[in-house]
Amino acid sequence: MEMIIGGAYQGKTEYAKKEYPDLIWEEGSSLSREELFAAEGVLNFHEFIRREIKAGREVSDLAEVLIRENPKVVLVSQEVGYGVVPIDAFDRKYREAVGRVCTRLAAYSHKVTRVACGIGMVIKND
Repeated sequence: MEMIIGGAYQGKTEYAKKEYPDLIWEEGSSLSREELFAAEGVLNFHEFIRREIKAGREVSDLAEVLIRENPKVVLVSQEVGYGVVPIDAFDRKYREAVGRVCTRLAAYSHKVTRVACGIGMVIKND
């Protein structure tokens, strides 16, 4: 597994597509769990988590299930935990869920790249 992370509008998608031009990229905002488990690459993985929470589905085991079902996927996710803590309860729950899931996935990943201003910085490479 590999993760590409970064803040909003920092060039993660462009970076991922340039690094992996042969991957078939799926959009996290419209992916089912079954499609996630079969995807080569997932853009906006944080939006997949948002949809799962909105639908009332538990995501606490998502990292473990994903690493078991699709260990070669490349995930692109926004880092949503920086900045002001949201007032809205759902937004706080979502922010925490993305942070926890991505933290566990980063531990499982062989490579994690953080993108800032379109520049990828490898922060883990096992």
